Amino acid sequence: MTINASVSALAETACARRPDVLGVHSINEFVFSVPDLQLAQSFYGDFGLDVRREENYLALYSYGHPHRWARIFQGDEKRLLWISWGIYEDDQRAFVEQLGKKNIPIVENPPGAPAEGIWFQGPDGVAQQLMVSEKCTPDRKSPRVFAPEASDHGRAPRRSETRQVRPNRLSHILTFTADVDAAARFYIDVLGLRLSDRSGSIIAFMHGAHGSDHHLIALAGGGGPGLHHSSWDVTSFDDVGLGSQQMAVAGYERGWGLGRHVLGSNYFRYVRDPWGSYCEYSFDIDHIAADSDWPAGDYPAEDALYVWGEVPPDDFTKNYELKPV
Repeated sequence: MTINASVSALAETACARRPDVLGVHSINEFVFSVPDLQLAQSFYGDFGLDVRREENYLALYSYGHPHRWARIFQGDEKRLLWISWGIYEDDQRAFVEQLGKKNIPIVENPPGAPAEGIWFQGPDGVAQQLMVSEKCTPDRKSPRVFAPEASDHGRAPRRSETRQVRPNRLSHILTFTADVDAAARFYIDVLGLRLSDRSGSIIAFMHGAHGSDHHLIALAGGGGPGLHHSSWDVTSFDDVGLGSQQMAVAGYERGWGLGRHVLGSNYFRYVRDPWGSYCEYSFDIDHIAADSDWPAGDYPAEDALYVWGEVPPDDFTKNYELKPV
């Protein structure tokens, strides 16, 4: 068997579910509000997402993928409204029992949210949902494209042939919290997420037990709830640079990067949206398979953000959803 055939065979047999473990398998969707839906449609469309108007909200898809990753509602302010988690159908009863044992309040669905599923109060009072759905988090590392080793015509892509960068899928979200340690314990004890890495009580990264990127969700101290960024997988490092360029041309020059993270290992460009949060182009993030036991580490603050790149903006970790006292 050739090396390529062997790798292909391993990919096809990747473990898609960790046996005898209760845990969410995906972020089904994240939902937030903004004061200007037209501006949001422009921003996310320029970013390269398939933005659709559905009923009274915007829906975020990635081109070529059937899953709806997010919804955006009209509101007085930008605010994280709820998070929906995907679960396996045969885990429903066990999750209901788990919520009862942990004394987690069951709540009604928020306005505009579907009544189905299991609704409960998550960290910082943010509503969360457990929803039976197909697993949309990948079972194996996403395909990556690198420059060819050699070429008679040069290895760089032609500028004249570049097209809009369109992310493949959602990789993760980072949310603010008043207490990183307490929120991490909640996600571990109640939803079955696993700690990937952390930097003290500054930030924690959590992955899915049934296989996911290095983190499905990251938690950063921010005095209260809020959405810091959503991260979107792209196929090459050139896509990160080209995405940064296309957003600058569209008028969105503010952000952070290019750079490379320590925790997760991915290359990045964060583009600041009109409300002080970010969208991230992410390439080559670590993947943690369902049958892998990741050796979670606690890293010093200097390793919490990046290996190389420009210094982050002064307000990069500011929670703009936090109400002034």
